[in-house]
Order: sequence, then structure tokens, then C-alpha cells
Amino acid sequence: MKNSNRIGFGAWILLLFGASSLLMTQSAQAQVLRATVYNSHFPQAAGLGESFNGMGVANDGTIYYVIDSRVHNIPGQMYSLNPQTRQITHIADLNTATGQGDIKAVAQGKVHVDFVEDHGKLYFTTHLGYYNESSGIERRAVPPDGYQPYPGGHFVSYDLRTGKFDSLAIAPHGEGIISFNMDGKRGRLYGLTWPSGDFLRFDLKSQQLKDFGSFFDEGEAGKIGSTYRAICRRIVVDPDSGSAYWTTGDGAIHEYRYDSDTVATVAEVNLRKDYFGQFDPSDYGMAYNWRAAVWNPNDHAIYGINGASGYLFRFDPVTRTIRVLQRLTSEASQATGMFDKVKYGYLGMALDVRNDVIYYLTGAPAPPGSRRDEGSHLISYNIATEKYEDRGEIVLENDEPAGDEQALVLGHDGLIYTLTEIRRNGRSEMDLISFHP
Repeated sequence: MKNSNRIGFGAWILLLFGASSLLMTQSAQAQVLRATVYNSHFPQAAGLGESFNGMGVANDGTIYYVIDSRVHNIPGQMYSLNPQTRQITHIADLNTATGQGDIKAVAQGKVHVDFVEDHGKLYFTTHLGYYNESSGIERRAVPPDGYQPYPGGHFVSYDLRTGKFDSLAIAPHGEGIISFNMDGKRGRLYGLTWPSGDFLRFDLKSQQLKDFGSFFDEGEAGKIGSTYRAICRRIVVDPDSGSAYWTTGDGAIHEYRYDSDTVATVAEVNLRKDYFGQFDPSDYGMAYNWRAAVWNPNDHAIYGINGASGYLFRFDPVTRTIRVLQRLTSEASQATGMFDKVKYGYLGMALDVRNDVIYYLTGAPAPPGSRRDEGSHLISYNIATEKYEDRGEIVLENDEPAGDEQALVLGHDGLIYTLTEIRRNGRSEMDLISFHP
């Protein structure tokens, strides 16, 4: 009996370590996703460039995107890609798109939001890209001598047929617009400003802009450990009711109600979940905000990601319930138990509506003893089957890893498109890439 027990225990140990070894081997042999790199010819004087959302796919399959500028006197640049010909077209700089022109003010540096198409037009908002980061946190920067302060972010439309831009409204108090969505059915545009976090509503029919004030204490201009609150990066619209939802760092979910033109806090439920971790909303980071979130028309619910933990959850706005689903971190993170490099989490999330599959770009820890960073991984989650899959590490044509992507769109050609940092002619640049999932 004793020998039998020893054999069973030994077999159990062997099985345990064998399974662990298999998991590590599978992680080490994870599929590599080879990316095609495009050249947008972003102005070299603007430096590396950035990307936070700022992408969209038109109904004809054309990919639209913006590469952001970090400097005060060069605006962000908007481009399009024809996936069939692979031809890139420079459409406009953001100063031109907003009508800011050549006035000597801090430039329209970013589009921090996804494009939304409605009735042949793309809608989006603009944001500033010029900051004071001396404290390690993005703050408004004093403009250089001879330059006026940033004049404010715009709600913008772009006519896909005529190529004409229209500035529809401008954010008050010289703030940028860092979050945006649109209810095309009802002709309403929504935004959250930076750094204060005011919620804005713009009505296309009446052409009226309404400012509901801030829901984020002193927002990202506040004092760390006291009045600082990170601003939610995604507004999600429920097309059934016309409500728009966003979150705050303490886990509250806020709802704009179309029928009453008012904002209320969802009282029945919140995102302050132990599974996500323990966060101080006044500390630097997204805390209990959702980092990325999408509306799923298949089951009429919101699917969101807690950025710091990578947990996916489902929020049903009718039943006022939240279900935590799956951790969408990479296999490399799960195998080592290590966090990856971005404290905020990732914005690159999209829903394949027809197949009911969520795609998410996430990071990975650097392999122990390796001189090469791990590239970002593409994660898929099948909502119907609840199946998680790490599709693999994204690697560029020069065998360098793609990393820290903060945008994702699904092309009509079956490819995934994002923007990443690349090395070209001895310098780092931000540019467009695509790969098969």
C-alpha cells in the first residue's frame, strides 16, 4: 500500500511538472504573426509620433488612421490605405481638418478616438499632443514664446465623397477631447475632455453643444494621491436605448440618458471588483475604469477590459449586471506570472460581429535573460464558446517585435491593422502595419 501511494504521488508530481513544462514549451513555441509594414511618410520633424485609437474602416473597406504629433508646431497627420492597391494617401493635417490653419497656437496633435462612419461621413474628435512630462505624468505645457495655448479639441466630420472637413463644435476651456462616440440613429456625438473630464453632448440637428461638467474630481490635472482621477478612454453607446456609458476610476458606471438629456450613475452595479486588483483611484493609472470597451449587437451588451489586470467582463445595461469572463493577458504573462510593461493597459480591442469574436492586443513580459523584448500578442475570445486563444507574437519584417500597440481595426480583407513603433533608416517611427490573425 505504501509503495502504491508513493508511485501515485510520484506520478502526480511528474504530471504536475510535465504539465507546467508543457505550458512553458507551448508559450515558448507560440505562433508568430508576421506583419507587413507600410510607409506613411510621417514628418520627421515631429519625431517618433504616437497612436492611441485614431483608426477606422469605412464601408468600402478603406482604412483611415492618424499618426499623432508630440510637438507644439506640427499637427497630427491623417491618412488612408486602399487595402487592394496598398496605396497610402495623405489626407490632411489636423490643423487643416479643424480649420485652425496656420495660427501660432499649440497644434491639434492627436486623434485619440476611433472613427465612426455615418451617412457617408467619418466623425471623430481632436486632442493635443504637446505636454509637460517633467513629473512623469502628462500635464498641460506652457506654450513656447510666440505661441498661443491650445485652443481646444474639435468635433469633426469628413465627407468621404467630397473630401471636405467640417468643424462641428469645439471643447470649452481649451481642453482636448480624449474619448468619443456617436449615436448615428439619433444624431448625437459624445466626448470626454482632457484634462478635466467634462462630458460633452453635441446634437447634429440643432447644432447645439452641451457641457455636463466633470465626473472625475480634478481629472488628470489633479494632485496625485488626492484629486487626481484618470479619465475613461472609451464611451460606449447603446443603440437600442440611445444611452451612452463611461466609467470613473472608483468603478462607477455613468449613463447619459437620451430620453431625458441627463446623466446618472448606475446605482445597481459597479466595476470595483476584487478580481481586478486593489487600486487607489487618486493614484496614476486607470484604476477601476474600463480601458477598452465595445458594444455587442449580438447580445445587446458592453464588453470591456480592466486595463491593469487584463480581465474581460460583460455589462448588461438592461439587467444592470456584470459578469467577469476571462483574463485576456498573453500566454507569456500567464506562464511567468509577470505583468507586462504598460500600467494603463491597452486600447487595441475590436469585435468581429459576424463571428462574435473579440480581438485584443496586449503586451508580454521580457523573456528572462533575453536581450530582445517580447512583442505584443493578439488575443481572441469567442463569446459564444467562451474560448480564449493567444494567436501569437506580432513580429515585423525585420524580425523586430511590434510592441505596445494602442489601436486595432478589423479590415474587410480579413487582416488586422494597427500602428506600432518601427526602426527605419536608423530612426524610430510610428507607422501602420497589418497581419493575418
